[in-house]
Amino acid sequence: MRHSALVRATHWLTAASVIALVVSGVAILLAHPRLYWGETGAVGTPSLIDLPLPFLLTGQSGWGRHLHFLSAWVAVLTGTVYVAGGMRTCHFRQDLFRSTQPAKYNIVQRVTYAAVVFVLFPLLIWTGLAMSPAVTSVLPMLITSVGGQQSARTIHFILATLLVLFVVGHVAMVALAGFSRQVGAMILGGEPSASQVQT
Repeated sequence: MRHSALVRATHWLTAASVIALVVSGVAILLAHPRLYWGETGAVGTPSLIDLPLPFLLTGQSGWGRHLHFLSAWVAVLTGTVYVAGGMRTCHFRQDLFRSTQPAKYNIVQRVTYAAVVFVLFPLLIWTGLAMSPAVTSVLPMLITSVGGQQSARTIHFILATLLVLFVVGHVAMVALAGFSRQVGAMILGGEPSASQVQT
């Protein structure tokens, strides 16, 4: 499959930002590996989920929060460019929603990619913004709609876990289809042989 320069650039920028988001997200969780529901949650109050992570009572992870914030905006801007480009070239309509023949993606891939781009990422952005006091002071409905700041954090964690599972599945599919050939196509825009399973 031949990939456009836009798809290749946004793919790798998104990959880099997701790696940074996962690393920084783990650092944030290590500072307080408990999830709550509602508006408040703290040490000494009942938690909804206790994550199997060491509880490092060292205060908040400043570098983790800064990296998470920066990486999130890189992902948002990159995603915006990707979606705008996909709409301009009719990529989504032709390849995801009404697949042309021969199909670039099978039905499972189309549904999964569409869900990640149009459901998972927007919900991650929404719940991420809902945890920001500066944003919710201007747009309080972001947080009231999910039941509170701690509810947003819990939902955000669940969505992030789904994104990590998608990435693991995506990399596994690439490996099964011929890792070096598929990655080469995503870097250089080349076209793998027709016998390769598309990912």
